[in-house]
Amino acid sequence: MEEALRTAATTLAEIAERPRLEAEILMAHHCQKERTWLHAHPHEPLPDAEEYFALVKRRRDGEPIEYITGRVSFYDIELEVGEGVLVARPETELLVEKAAEVIEKERIGRLCEIGVGSGAVSIVLARMFPNLRIVATDISPRALDYAARNVACYGLQGRIELIRSDLMERVGDVEMVVSNPPYIRSDFPLPETVRHEPDEALFGGERGDEVLRRIIDTCHRRQIPHLVCEMGYDQRAPIAEYCRTLGLPEPRFYKDLAGWDRGFYLKVKGEK
Repeated sequence: MEEALRTAATTLAEIAERPRLEAEILMAHHCQKERTWLHAHPHEPLPDAEEYFALVKRRRDGEPIEYITGRVSFYDIELEVGEGVLVARPETELLVEKAAEVIEKERIGRLCEIGVGSGAVSIVLARMFPNLRIVATDISPRALDYAARNVACYGLQGRIELIRSDLMERVGDVEMVVSNPPYIRSDFPLPETVRHEPDEALFGGERGDEVLRRIIDTCHRRQIPHLVCEMGYDQRAPIAEYCRTLGLPEPRFYKDLAGWDRGFYLKVKGEK
């Protein structure tokens, strides 16, 4: 196994930041073992080496490792993912934390997540707050299928309602909206691995912030008191200006661990 891991790591060096780690993740998936088992049995023969290196080739060709293994870790849970659904990323854990602060402070009982994807944000928030009720929307039937399986895996079918909808067209009254919407400019060059993920979950329009503006408009029009959104690193100024044009307060922006602007909390005027 050790020799195969070294070969795989060399192959993946051209695409992966941590090629040895990815080689081990793929081998653990292939062997249906934990990575710790691989470390303890480096001289075990590798079963079906051809199949293992087929996985390595898929990764070298740019397919996200999460699609290959069918799993992604997020916050304190593991989710089923695959082609057609956005891969939950570590920076979105900050969105969860900001949303949790508002839920706790404002005693939110019912919220809507726009763009549920695999269900990551809604599931973590539902597990944090046992009395919280969530309606989660997405325009993608495939994403909703993954979300439904993940929601069921954690036994949250009674507390997370999944609806196929553009934004909140089929959603009733809620106290808060949380979203990690598509916010990338349509002509922005993405890495090959990211381009495997669905365009509708990535690209927000020519400027990138078109969907963000629609979400702000929706909360303003429906007088939904609280909004927490992820956004692009260069969208702070246009989002702040757009809120000013609507007569809304200045959003409270937050940064990611690298120091980039990554999202905002907006308290909408005219609360119910």
